Amino acid sequence: MLVIAHRGASGHRPEHTLAAYELAARLGADHLEPDLVSTADGVLVARHEPEIGRTTDIAARPEFADRRTTKVIDGEPRVGWFVEDLTLEELRRVRAVERIPRIRPANAAHDGRHVVPTFAEILALRERLSAELGREIGVYPETKHPTYFASIGLALEPALVAELSAAGLGRADAPVFVQSFETTNLRLLRGMTPVPLVQLIAATGRPADGNPRSYADLASPAGLAGIARYAAAVGVHKALVLPRWGGPVSPLVSDAHDIGLAVHAWTFRDEPRFLPEALRRPGGPVAEYGPYLDAGVDGVFSDHPGTAVAARDTLLSRAG
Repeated sequence: MLVIAHRGASGHRPEHTLAAYELAARLGADHLEPDLVSTADGVLVARHEPEIGRTTDIAARPEFADRRTTKVIDGEPRVGWFVEDLTLEELRRVRAVERIPRIRPANAAHDGRHVVPTFAEILALRERLSAELGREIGVYPETKHPTYFASIGLALEPALVAELSAAGLGRADAPVFVQSFETTNLRLLRGMTPVPLVQLIAATGRPADGNPRSYADLASPAGLAGIARYAAAVGVHKALVLPRWGGPVSPLVSDAHDIGLAVHAWTFRDEPRFLPEALRRPGGPVAEYGPYLDAGVDGVFSDHPGTAVAARDTLLSRAG
């Protein structure tokens, strides 16, 4: 089972910072997961969304006060400061902050210490840590809102493929997965790179690229068969594997495995508010992984990769 560090060790450091990614590797994560967006000058950087008002201190910087605006992204109005309105040089003037400080006050102590990293910097960190730790650290980038970025002339896919190739990772056996909630750009990427692709599937809704199929359709046996034509895995909301804590698992994992798709489930977090009520106790965060591992998931996205590693070790010791 792969342990995928969701936005780095984001339960311990502000998300999508080099500090979060480095800590994740040291905690035992197999893959580092950056969400990729583009600056105005076409540089891929790691942020969860184009709007960066919640994850940086840009709102407190008067030189950027006039950049605050409203945009419609994937049909929804967003208000704030947007990465695509800043060059990389401008983005370097702001610093990362904790996105959910009330839930993670210890992370907020790191506010203002870290820049927004480029994808190239994350790939360089991956290479350094692989050598230092004596094991291959993978990277698991997500293209965020690719249809939107293509619509404003900042397509993510060519830059992503170029960065992976420059880092020696543009090959089928590289420790790389590229993921997206959209389907069109994954089909495009299939013709641009041999690296494994992952179709993300949410618990509700549909892809933002105009695909008429809902995520529920994509998670059906017929939908999975279609995904298998261009992707190596599905990254699914964990409720699609275990709809109710204590209840039976769904057939999704076995359906996917039957046609050669791996299944990676998201997102696991240690904080009590993110756990089933029955697990809001000591040992609960580790215990949450058990039914998913028993169901045969091939990987988990975790904000607390050390907990996921401990859960994997527990399962292996039990099996041994």
